[in-house]
Amino acid sequence: MSNVNFSKSAQIFDSTIQFLQQCHLTKNHAAIKKVHGYLVTTGMLFVSHDFDSELIATYTKCFPRSKLQTLTNLFKCINSATPLYFNAIISDFCQKGLPFLALRTLSFMHTNGVPFDSYTLCSSLTASSKTKDITFGKQIHAVGGKSGWLSSVFVGSALIDLYAKFSHVKDAVLMFDEIPHKNTVCLNALLAGYGEAGLWVQELELIRKMPMLELKCDHFTLSAALRACTGLSAIEMGRQVHSYLLRAVHNVESDVFLLSALVEMYGKCGLVKKAWQVFKLTGMQIRGEKSKDIVLWTSMLGVYSRNGYYKEVFALYNEMLAKGIRIDRIAFLIVLSACSRTGQLQDGIKYFESMSNDFEIDPGPEHYSCLVDLLCRAGELQKAWELLSEKHDKRMGKSSISMWGALLSACVDQGNIELGKLAAERALELDPQTVGVCVMLSNLYARFGMWDEIGKLRRVLIRERGLKKDVGYSWVLVTC
Repeated sequence: MSNVNFSKSAQIFDSTIQFLQQCHLTKNHAAIKKVHGYLVTTGMLFVSHDFDSELIATYTKCFPRSKLQTLTNLFKCINSATPLYFNAIISDFCQKGLPFLALRTLSFMHTNGVPFDSYTLCSSLTASSKTKDITFGKQIHAVGGKSGWLSSVFVGSALIDLYAKFSHVKDAVLMFDEIPHKNTVCLNALLAGYGEAGLWVQELELIRKMPMLELKCDHFTLSAALRACTGLSAIEMGRQVHSYLLRAVHNVESDVFLLSALVEMYGKCGLVKKAWQVFKLTGMQIRGEKSKDIVLWTSMLGVYSRNGYYKEVFALYNEMLAKGIRIDRIAFLIVLSACSRTGQLQDGIKYFESMSNDFEIDPGPEHYSCLVDLLCRAGELQKAWELLSEKHDKRMGKSSISMWGALLSACVDQGNIELGKLAAERALELDPQTVGVCVMLSNLYARFGMWDEIGKLRRVLIRERGLKKDVGYSWVLVTC
């Protein structure tokens, strides 16, 4: 009899959750309130946190924020002096992509004297990292410091991850130094921050300190080391990392992402043959996991493309089709770029159209940029203009600065001043602070001796707006 009741309760639970999720789509306010009343009168609201989180999410999506007093009332119905119940709600909101509600739950806990634990702070910091404002995250940092939770390596790792995602690398380093007992998790969080900021030297220095910190490398640490070697084009250091992982990592052939980092490292350093050997000898052994396999194949495609091996790009693409590996957006981008570099207009259009026709992939702005570049290289400036004019429609929202920049660059090369001016105007509409567009437009004016226009451009766009051109540099590793 108890089994029957349990089965019936489970059915009621599932049907109620499904009905609430349906209310997200229909926005039936009356139905939402009726379900809420039913859960309160039957007492089911207090049985599982899933009802609370689902109700809060439903109210949030169906009602404006100014009328969300119901959320506070829902929180008050939770008669709990421990953070466990609230932790489940915060975690649920994070998983559903609702960081605002997760942080609001934390605010309610703080206001009503519900204590925090490390799980509360970690989940809330994760929610803060998904917002566009770091202010709330800093407030959580302050609360954690007052409550003594900063000594927790888990809270410290979450704070490092927060600061790293907002590019506050100095704060992430300070937090790392303050953690009394460090582990690989907090170290990897700081490595990720260094990687996002392009601080490759600091990344390698931190890895070298691992023996002093009594920490061991894991797969993420080795991937970070290879990424740093790739950024620095440090081939000798990359070889050492390769040798170490062959000795230290068991069954390295099964780690697609580590192999991809290794292939990209050799490719960035110009050792295409070595990258192919890594791909062939190790990557070919994991043909069964096609969903992960695409990462390794696209890495090899990128190596060929960056080093000018365009015939090999098309051959590898055809091999992917033959093996039944589903092509993704990155692979199409590499193939379209190869078509642009080799001037294969018809093939490029065919690949572009096959994205949506054969693979049901909507082309993104980067794919349109490749197509525009392909048309421009083939001398079809007017067709490129027509394509971009269509995408510039605000209702479509597909145009980007890179597309107009490709057209402007082609106009500079072919001396089409009228079309070039229009392309520059459209690009500056999207981002008035783009210095590269101003430089290309100035070069176009200079080609026709339009010095007055150049003076006006420099005065209005560069001097008055304070724009500065980035200084270019080359980084080459010299070994003796």
